[in-house]
Amino acid sequence: MPLLDATTWQPRRLAGPDHTVTEPATGEQLATVTLATGEDVGAAAEAGRAAQTEWAKAPHFVRAAVLRKAGDLFAAHADELREWLVREAGNIPGKADFELHVAAQECYEAAALASRPPGQVLPTEGPRLSYTRRVPVGVVGVIAPFNAPLILSIRSVAPALALGNAVVLKPDPRTAVCGGLALAAVFAEAGLPEGLLHILPGGAETGQALVADPLIPVISFTGSTGAGRHVGEAAGRHLKRAHLELGGNSALIVLEDADLDAVISTAAWGSFFHQGQICMTTGRHLVHASLYDEYVERLAAKADSLAVGDPHRDQVHLGPLIDRGQLDKVHALVESSTAGGAKLAAGGTHDRLFYRPTVLADTGDDTPAYTEEVFGPVAPVRSFGDADEAAALAAASPYGLALGIVTADTARGLDLAERIPTGIVHINDQTVNDEAVAPFGGVAASGTGSRFGGDANLDAFTEVRWTTVRGDVAQYPF
Repeated sequence: MPLLDATTWQPRRLAGPDHTVTEPATGEQLATVTLATGEDVGAAAEAGRAAQTEWAKAPHFVRAAVLRKAGDLFAAHADELREWLVREAGNIPGKADFELHVAAQECYEAAALASRPPGQVLPTEGPRLSYTRRVPVGVVGVIAPFNAPLILSIRSVAPALALGNAVVLKPDPRTAVCGGLALAAVFAEAGLPEGLLHILPGGAETGQALVADPLIPVISFTGSTGAGRHVGEAAGRHLKRAHLELGGNSALIVLEDADLDAVISTAAWGSFFHQGQICMTTGRHLVHASLYDEYVERLAAKADSLAVGDPHRDQVHLGPLIDRGQLDKVHALVESSTAGGAKLAAGGTHDRLFYRPTVLADTGDDTPAYTEEVFGPVAPVRSFGDADEAAALAAASPYGLALGIVTADTARGLDLAERIPTGIVHINDQTVNDEAVAPFGGVAASGTGSRFGGDANLDAFTEVRWTTVRGDVAQYPF
């Protein structure tokens, strides 16, 4: 029996309009979902709060069992979920398989959180026991984007549930199924009690209601820096925590001792994987002047060799951009960059939503595709003369998400990384990496630091409560 069918699609009728989920590669209608309103957010928060109390009291092994079962189900239903990721989100099958793998691992890692040491015994001045313990925050609001819809939803949903919370998840309407409704179906089959996970597809208005709702004390947001600023500002007004994982314009530094035979593959993957629609995408290629010309030539040849097309029906390296608005933004950045003097070494053309992998040479501080987050398959390349200049160029960005450094001398690479503020660094690899066991997050305009993975999940989705216990009632001077 399919995981998703007419009886499990949306178990509770929402109050918003119907929304057509389309396949970006063909424009074909895949499904119709109902969008949520602010009224739906309030109802979901109340239901989640009511159900969360008993869930928090459940023994840790009960919560852990649900999370482990959910992880197993992502593998058991892989064929069905892969098709949704390919058709709805424009993933190539390999990227869909990666999302399914990470989703399962996120559930397994979250299951281990349920039995983590909950606190510590403290020294105290009085005749009493003094200790801390972690308690669930209650209801967690999750706002997830379209580009890696399953991963960017489950990495908040799974640990929040494991730690005893309820969750209200707002997926992007463009990926409402693989980024939202699929999770609800998996957790229902895994035995999660009713009322603990609510899926509310919607736009900015729904997100605003989520941030404002008084029963939701923590917001986990993944999306653009512009939208994240609004979420952070609104959360601050309501005195609630907002964990923000935002945009990036990550640099790949190629030092003069790098092996170009090896580096071009990692360079192309960093910029063109999933059509560049990833926050960690390599947005700036900084290449030593002695390698620059050959690097541009080889990267352009690699770009020209890649197949672009329908990932559901053809064997391709790149699928479609998510919609026309995203394509127009990408193409405008490429055109304004070439108009300003950048050299188009490869790509720069499109057929419908299929954008050719693009290489821009001779870029600089006045090149829009170099200075801005493109969120498309565009690789701007710039030369540098020495390590000092490379560090200065890499650090000269409002973003601080990921960094890659390619060098034969790994110690030198680590030393260079110390001079560039980022949340993530990879030596001899490109900038797009993700593991459920690793902390994830950026600095500056890329977000509020590591908020996913390991102990970061404990900090994100629990409160620390101080408790003291005395044998006798305390006495005071009056």
